[in-house]
Amino acid sequence: MTASGLRGLRIGLVGPLPPPSGGMANQTRQLAELLNAAGATVTTVQVNAPYRPQWIAKVPGLRSVFRLIPYVATLWLVAGRTDVFHIMANSGWSWHLFAAPAVWIARIRRVAVVVNYRGGEAERFLLRSGNIVRFTMRRTGALIVPSGFLQEVFSRFGMRPEIVPNIIDLSRFPPRDPVRSGRPHLVVARNLEPLYDNATAIRAFQVVLTHYPQARLTIAGSGPEERVLRRLVADQGMGDIVQFAGRLERDAMAALYRSADLVLNPSLADNMPNSILEAWSSGVPVVSTNVGGIPHMARDGVNASLVPPSDPVAMGQSCLALLSDASVWEARVQAGLLEAKRYTWACVQPVLFDVYRRAMAPPLH
Repeated sequence: MTASGLRGLRIGLVGPLPPPSGGMANQTRQLAELLNAAGATVTTVQVNAPYRPQWIAKVPGLRSVFRLIPYVATLWLVAGRTDVFHIMANSGWSWHLFAAPAVWIARIRRVAVVVNYRGGEAERFLLRSGNIVRFTMRRTGALIVPSGFLQEVFSRFGMRPEIVPNIIDLSRFPPRDPVRSGRPHLVVARNLEPLYDNATAIRAFQVVLTHYPQARLTIAGSGPEERVLRRLVADQGMGDIVQFAGRLERDAMAALYRSADLVLNPSLADNMPNSILEAWSSGVPVVSTNVGGIPHMARDGVNASLVPPSDPVAMGQSCLALLSDASVWEARVQAGLLEAKRYTWACVQPVLFDVYRRAMAPPLH
């Protein structure tokens, strides 16, 4: 199947959409836009649709029912006018409440299914629920994952995923001005959740301040740890130089990258962070933990600096090494720009279209 072969193909794209903005939500929205532009007819089934009435969102348990019933009804209707379901899947309750029902409804309605699994905690989830996931996956046409890391994880649990990488729109994340200002600006673009360990990035920033007291840090994200992180910043006397920007839409995020000198990724578990792709495309060097799928996409000393998790000293020293050596900083910029080109739609679309073609092919007898 080529791009022209998409014309007239009816795709049911199942996944989250902004708001709030996040890795999977942004990828779902972007994929819908790209597939429509290529000639397909995409109907998006949103798994995080707003609660109606809104007060239901405050009632645990009941809110799941109020979201699940209209979601299943929408899946049933969309399946009746769709050639293939593309399901954006994740671990835990997200799998059981949203991905698995979409697979089974497609099976009942004889619609081809492609499961697009993402998330850095897959192994822990499959250790608990591997049998039921395998049982459901036997009813699909294909399992795709964005990285070699997840491919290895699923293979260990008896499944055979194919790699279809995340997509970066280079036009939305153009490179920053190559001339650096005299005041280093560090950026973190992860949600304020324990998994992403923003506290380590804040403590790494303290290391940077020992050599660059004029530096500043912006944390773009929201989540349950905001109060704790703000207290940490205040206790260290950094309230004037650490900004909590909240969740930013992609245009605002792109502008933030263009103002940055370094992007930090302190996560404790990860797969293929969009923030790293966006930083590369924006011409910003990356300092990241070496967890999960990150070493599969980034090469230490080539297009990123990789450090152990929960080690603010190592992260801070890596930042200093880049900030203090203009030639190394520029080499990382160029390596990141080159790496980002591997994740463009032009590179990914033939792989994805071939997956659709094989998923829709009649079974051999």
